[in-house]
Amino acid sequence: MKGSSRRQEQVAETVRQVIADALVSEVRDPRVGFVTVTGVSVSSDLSHALVRVSVMGEDADKEKALEGLASAAGYLRAKLTKALRTRTVPELRFELDRGLEHAARIEELLADLRRESHD
Repeated sequence: MKGSSRRQEQVAETVRQVIADALVSEVRDPRVGFVTVTGVSVSSDLSHALVRVSVMGEDADKEKALEGLASAAGYLRAKLTKALRTRTVPELRFELDRGLEHAARIEELLADLRRESHD
């Protein structure tokens, strides 16, 4: 069991690197503008990868970016075929990582509380 989790981590890191590099230098879809890959989780059988991304902009921009990423998934998977030494290449699913938004909101609330306690 321990070996499989290490393998999952290795595959996830390769997926992250390949996708991040491709988004910077190769994917030309205008919807995929300011996208940052924040993390990748791979299923235990390596058949699925959940790619978490952070997107700058409004909610509409984020939805368009997810559409662009879904559109580029086939191309990205083909790139992964060359980079991974596995029998199966994971299906890619993209999801917004709202961690940064949540952190900013919490920081804002804490700042408000600090201001109120000083008044």
